[in-house]
Amino acid sequence: MRLYLINPYNPLVSLINSKQNRWNRYTVWKPLGLLVIAAMTPREWEITVFDENVERHDYSTLPVPDLVGITAFTSQADRAYTIATEFRQRGAPVVIGGIHATMCSAEAAQWVDSVVTGEAESVWKELLADASNGCLRPVYDGARISLDHMPMARHDLLSTGYRFGSIQTTRGCPLACCFCSVSAFNGRQYRRRPIADVIREFQSIRENLVLVVDDNFIGTSKEHISRTKDLLRAIIDSKIRKRWIAQATINLGDDDELLALAARAGCIGVFIGFETTSTEGLEEIHKKINIRKKRDIKIAIRRIHKHGITVVGSFIIGLDVDKKHVGRNIAETAQQYGLDTINVVFLTPLPGTRLWDEMNAKNRVILKRSRSDWRYYTLTFPVARYNHLSWREMIAEKEKCFRVFYAYTAIFCRVCSCVFHLRNPVLTLFSNLSYRGNTLRLDRAVYKDFDISLGETTMHKNADESGE
Repeated sequence: MRLYLINPYNPLVSLINSKQNRWNRYTVWKPLGLLVIAAMTPREWEITVFDENVERHDYSTLPVPDLVGITAFTSQADRAYTIATEFRQRGAPVVIGGIHATMCSAEAAQWVDSVVTGEAESVWKELLADASNGCLRPVYDGARISLDHMPMARHDLLSTGYRFGSIQTTRGCPLACCFCSVSAFNGRQYRRRPIADVIREFQSIRENLVLVVDDNFIGTSKEHISRTKDLLRAIIDSKIRKRWIAQATINLGDDDELLALAARAGCIGVFIGFETTSTEGLEEIHKKINIRKKRDIKIAIRRIHKHGITVVGSFIIGLDVDKKHVGRNIAETAQQYGLDTINVVFLTPLPGTRLWDEMNAKNRVILKRSRSDWRYYTLTFPVARYNHLSWREMIAEKEKCFRVFYAYTAIFCRVCSCVFHLRNPVLTLFSNLSYRGNTLRLDRAVYKDFDISLGETTMHKNADESGE
């Protein structure tokens, strides 16, 4: 039997297509969820995985499969529904899963034969058996699984087109940030894979650079961090010798032993969500870990840097406390912190989050009229009404932030600092040039289309309010 597993692209962010920009090979990673369920699929199924962010396909030229499985974030939903329609017209049954299908299952059900909510691993074998017998159920409700027996992902099914491999060692995040869908989807319980399983999968990855996709690699409690140290020691002892990047919280900078182990285990960079430069903003989004113990972020970053680890900082524009000049403030603060790279996004109410519930209840979500609006939920478009900034001001603030932080002289100084302090100058150079090019060149083009779409949405809203 033939199974197609598809990760859709979003045409508005096709800039992540690695063939369009050589720097973007460093921003594309494998759809790990599809590779995990592929590993759970019985041998009688012939599996093909399509990642549209790396290569586009004309599905009409391919044999009709016995089942199509699609995963999608909210920003991919419109494209996912298009793919589903195309295959269903050819007689192939389609199942969709992932965060968006979980949070908007009634909507997703209009376009597919079956919807999987939650973590698909818990229902995947049952679903395949039903598909084999031609009796797919409309909905399969997945449960949060123990990671004790989570299979190794089938990395061999996508072997080219990626600079980074990927691996997951934990699920769930103990934090409760109002804008994040992780706690709603994977929960706040911090679930960990057996260390031996992680080591075996690390060894199976062909790429020398690896992205650890955990939402919070080190956790927040003493128990979490103790387990992380054990994992790092195991990586060192196994002599894997891969270089890797992970997402973590700023408490990473509190523990020199943890940092030393991470560096010895191959960690070359961490992605940390700072979110905002103000205490009021952190309280607004319920991310208080950044302000506990009156933390000195500059010193914490300096400790991380001391071990040769690059720090990428993430910030949000659009909080209720944000006003004009927030973009420059973020850039200047990031420079003061000594960050190597920054990623700046707009506050985006994703379905299923507390932020969505709060903003939707106050009629502050602008783009939600049709399925095509979901393509703007990439975190790079201002899709809501913000307290002090219009959508054009939001875009201008982000551009100003990047013009300050990613000025060529600033990039040059950061790369020189990396060379002097024995951090990874190549990683810093590539990431800086990629962010600069994508934001200042490509974003400007897609915002023109956004201007038209937002204008049409506003027109419809005004007509609805006037009773036309």
